[in-house]
Amino acid sequence: MGLFDFLTQEIAIDLGTANTLIIANDKVVVDEPSIVAKDVTTGKIIAVGSKAMQMHGKTHENIKTIRPLKDGVIADFDAAEHMIRGMIRMIDNKKRLFKPSLRMVICIPSGITEVEKRAVKDSAEHANAKEVYLIHEPMAAAIGIGIDVLEPMGNMIIDIGGGTSEIAVIALGGIVSDTSIRVAGDDFTNDIVDYMRRQHNILIGERSAERIKIEVGSAMPELDNPPDDFAVQGRDLMTGTPKEILVSYSEIAHALDKSISKVEDAVLNALEHTPPELSADIYRTGLYLAGGGSLLRGLDKRISLKTKLPVHVADDPLRAVARGTGIALKHLDTFPFLMR
Repeated sequence: MGLFDFLTQEIAIDLGTANTLIIANDKVVVDEPSIVAKDVTTGKIIAVGSKAMQMHGKTHENIKTIRPLKDGVIADFDAAEHMIRGMIRMIDNKKRLFKPSLRMVICIPSGITEVEKRAVKDSAEHANAKEVYLIHEPMAAAIGIGIDVLEPMGNMIIDIGGGTSEIAVIALGGIVSDTSIRVAGDDFTNDIVDYMRRQHNILIGERSAERIKIEVGSAMPELDNPPDDFAVQGRDLMTGTPKEILVSYSEIAHALDKSISKVEDAVLNALEHTPPELSADIYRTGLYLAGGGSLLRGLDKRISLKTKLPVHVADDPLRAVARGTGIALKHLDTFPFLMR
């Protein structure tokens, strides 16, 4: 331990479209929605994370809620910077004589451009980061699942987040082939909003659709252990009055079918571009599912039927990427794939 180590704080950030997780000292210290609330008149950020999420869809004209990330990348630079700062402040509120400089590892989508990569680094540096390392999401997910990514063994990771679905074949500490599509959890939520409007003439908000996805979301119209029907409240488009209806998991499976088919096609496309020796490895090991989207009921079974390969869902898939980013932070010298 160096003499001035107390002046540096090491943190790992899973900067997600839907949720941001921060790991410090091997523990998840922040797990908040990626959203900020802004006072339009003064331009000040008034809430970050879950407090801002409570305001989402319920604001008046002087308050605006902003989701700084879209499709896995920063869409609003200023809001992203304030969000990162606000969440770092949540780590500890102790009064310090010296504000420690930060060493960060941040995970990014594998299909990110150089400009988008620069935006992530700039946001982190403006939030007092002295050293910023970047790691691709599928690689972080693989490490978080417990796969030895440095081995000469092929593994396929499917990471379905909020803004992007990342499918990558990993071997020898690198990504051999990858497919990144901008179809993920947010699209599933939008599909539910559209379906409720078309089929039931009821208008619901994003938060209600998210709740439906969690309670009765399904990738298959028939499940072995089906959830109970879920009561949904919204505005009747015919009368304009509030209304409640019941929706079943098979209805939601129908609503999500097109988006899930796009994910399946991306998986098949990634398998098609895998070198033959690694294909042999994947046949033996199967596919690994991570990210919040993998919690969708029956998704593992549906992908397994499509690919004819075993599909394993990670333990605590929501935190697999964050866990992997935290492990990478501890082994900055060991992993050759960390980018500066």
